Amino acid sequence: QVQLVESGGGLVQAGGSLRLSCAVSGRSFRTFDMGWFRQAPGKEREFVAGINWNGASKYYGDSVKGRFTISRDSAKTTVYLQMNSLKPEDTGVYYCAARLTPPNYDYWGQGTQVTVSS
Repeated sequence: QVQLVESGGGLVQAGGSLRLSCAVSGRSFRTFDMGWFRQAPGKEREFVAGINWNGASKYYGDSVKGRFTISRDSAKTTVYLQMNSLKPEDTGVYYCAARLTPPNYDYWGQGTQVTVSS
């Protein structure tokens, strides 16, 4: 049973930073591409960032480029999302996801709330 557990969300002022973590268990971490998504109230889920299985490729949604950084640590079987220069529009529930092969993600975490106050 693959499990993804997010942590690190919270309340932060605009311009501040947060680092989200997603711990993966139940299957070899190196087999997964990993991604972060978010969903704001009343809006559709949005792709935030992705990283391939070995960390060689990273990609970002247009709204977070230059501010967010995705990374992974195979020893800790954890993927991170460093979020800097946060804006109120970054508010939402952030989800970690894993996939074996593109394009669809197979496994999802329960989400962690990020709230950015103005």
